[in-house]
Amino acid sequence: MALGSSTLPRRICRRLLAVELLGSQPLVRVKGREFRWRATRAMRIQHVIGRSAPAIVFMVIHSVGIATAAQQLGLLIPGDPVRIDTGEVAGRLLPSGVRVYLGVPYADAPTDDLRWRPPQPARAWGGVLHADRFAPECMQARPAHTNNHYFGEEATSEDCLYLNIWAPSRSAPRDKGYPVILWIHGGGFIEGSPSMPFYQAEGLVQKGAVFVAAAYRLGALGFFAHPQLSAESPHHASGNYGLLDQVAALQWIQRNIVRFGGDPGDVTIMGQSAGAFSISLLQASPLGRGLFHRAFALSGSTFGKLLAAVPEELAEQMGLDAQSALGVSSLAQMRNLPADQIIRTVSRAQLVIDNYAVVAPTADVFVQRRQSDVPLILGFTADEGFSDIGRASSLQEYRNAVKAAYGSSADAVERLYPAANDREAIESARMLARDCTVSLSMNEWARAQSEYGRAPVFAYVFSRANPWGVAFGPNLPTTPGAYHSGDLPYWLGSIQALKAARPTRDWSTYDLELADRMSSLLLAFAGAGVPRGATPVAWPAYDGRSERVMEFGDSISVHEWPNISKLRVLRALARPAAP
Repeated sequence: MALGSSTLPRRICRRLLAVELLGSQPLVRVKGREFRWRATRAMRIQHVIGRSAPAIVFMVIHSVGIATAAQQLGLLIPGDPVRIDTGEVAGRLLPSGVRVYLGVPYADAPTDDLRWRPPQPARAWGGVLHADRFAPECMQARPAHTNNHYFGEEATSEDCLYLNIWAPSRSAPRDKGYPVILWIHGGGFIEGSPSMPFYQAEGLVQKGAVFVAAAYRLGALGFFAHPQLSAESPHHASGNYGLLDQVAALQWIQRNIVRFGGDPGDVTIMGQSAGAFSISLLQASPLGRGLFHRAFALSGSTFGKLLAAVPEELAEQMGLDAQSALGVSSLAQMRNLPADQIIRTVSRAQLVIDNYAVVAPTADVFVQRRQSDVPLILGFTADEGFSDIGRASSLQEYRNAVKAAYGSSADAVERLYPAANDREAIESARMLARDCTVSLSMNEWARAQSEYGRAPVFAYVFSRANPWGVAFGPNLPTTPGAYHSGDLPYWLGSIQALKAARPTRDWSTYDLELADRMSSLLLAFAGAGVPRGATPVAWPAYDGRSERVMEFGDSISVHEWPNISKLRVLRALARPAAP
């Protein structure tokens, strides 16, 4: 197929262009073994497909004959290519023996007229798609370099609906495939990527699972309602395009994961922060039914007021306000605007009760017993919190923050979390910020599943502080405690990735052992719905009477949910709105 053909999908062209320009396969043979290599030079090639496709930058191989000037990407996988429903894909074999397939499209590019539409089927291709590099992250603002898990810049594009697959090299058990874990990344629905190093669960996969990490549309390109969008929808729904992307990724798994050794009847959805909010939405959504069989949420849920979905009418008015801010008069004009202009102008991502993907507040769905009744693991870290109360640095600031959040109930809250000086105020502020947001929200989810479902739920708190080797960044103290996302690399067995960009942690033998235990518990849960083994004490199922949790800290233990008596009082009070 000629590169000038208007029928060639741009996403496939980025893989095939280098081969056509070079006139040969981008391979190097060294001592009888074949390697792929990434070029050390870039060529900017403008290739326009269709009436309004943007210029595309391709990295091509400059010289495949000079091994010393290239970067080894991995061995070819014996038995590749793999045939999926849209064509053949070839990945690479990591030194660990894990097979990896990167940047596999699960939906068509949501650009041009497909902007703000449900994800459409990925286009089929001829030949072999070399899935040996990450696809661009979805459109977003650049992250701060002082972030405690900053790994460097990634390419960014509106054409971003791809997924990455890690699979064991050994054959799956005869009776069934490996359990499958779909990872949904965090980032407040406005940033993030499935390609971040600590989402690359190579160690977990070696134990016997297929791990898939999928991108989804973010910000105003992924969560945006508008009256005209609702009118053109056959479901009269608009707003939750990023959530629909996640559903499309699950549907892709059902169609294709068996080709990678995975069992489509044994799928666990797992996410952290915004990914955990997504897990609660998927459990409550009718669109998620039958697509997954377990769920694992780290630090976030749509129970309560945190990132609560709003009625579609309100969300549509927000869309009209955004249209005015963009200085255009129609939906057609908004679809023609540059994506980065939209992201810069409209910074918020708004979840919507659209009566299609999100049919009601999550708690109401559970009360009506309409959720996907699947086993759950829910948890949070000991030192995180989503409230501005946690920013207080003095007694007066603490009292002012509590008053602003709780109004007439402020005195009752201060009796629960007392402070007589600045030091006590800082500690009470930290604890209250955690309890009134993430802890209470996860507790309500656990209570709802326990009361209105039959499948078990297992709760945890993570209190192990990362052993920092250096301090960096103006907002990162030397001892940040068990911070938001601090548990994630332990579960995925990817703690060494936090040293990928810079040496920040001095991992101890205990940290490595704890990560091994936690990832083994995840694997057991993904395979059987119960996190058994690998710990000195059994992990009890949650119930609303004993409220027990597993704590992963400097030791592993079982105890009552932290501050549960205080949470019961907070539940009866007016809670703070989302920050």
